[in-house]
Amino acid sequence: MVRAVAKQAAAAQAAAAEGTLAQLLALAERTGRLAADYAARSAPADGDALRRLAGFRAGLAGVEQATRADADRARTVADARLHDLSQAERRRQAAADRAEALRRAIAAVGAQPPLTARKPLGTDLD
Repeated sequence: MVRAVAKQAAAAQAAAAEGTLAQLLALAERTGRLAADYAARSAPADGDALRRLAGFRAGLAGVEQATRADADRARTVADARLHDLSQAERRRQAAADRAEALRRAIAAVGAQPPLTARKPLGTDLD
C-alpha cells in the first residue's frame, strides 16, 4: 500500500515535469519563430527605427536562449522524475513479490498435516 502511494506520487511528479517541459518547448519554438520573423525584417525608416529593431531582435534572441536553457533544465528534471517513477514501480513490485512469497509460505505451512501424538510405549497389559 505504501509502495503504491509512493508510485502514484512519483507518477504525478513525472507528469507535472513532462507538462512543464512541453510548455517550455512550445514557448521556445514560438519565440524562435518570432525572432526569425523579426530577423527577416529590413529597411527601417530611419536610424532610430533600426536601433530599436536591433534591440528588439537582441532581446528576443535572449528570451529564446533563456527559454531553451529552461527547457533543457526541465528535460533533466523530467528525466529524473521518470527515473524516480521506474524506481518506485520496481520497489512496489518487489514488495508485492515478497508479500506473495510470504502468503505462499504461510499457506504451505497450513497445508501440512498436523503432527499426531506418538504411539504409546509398552503393551496393553501395563
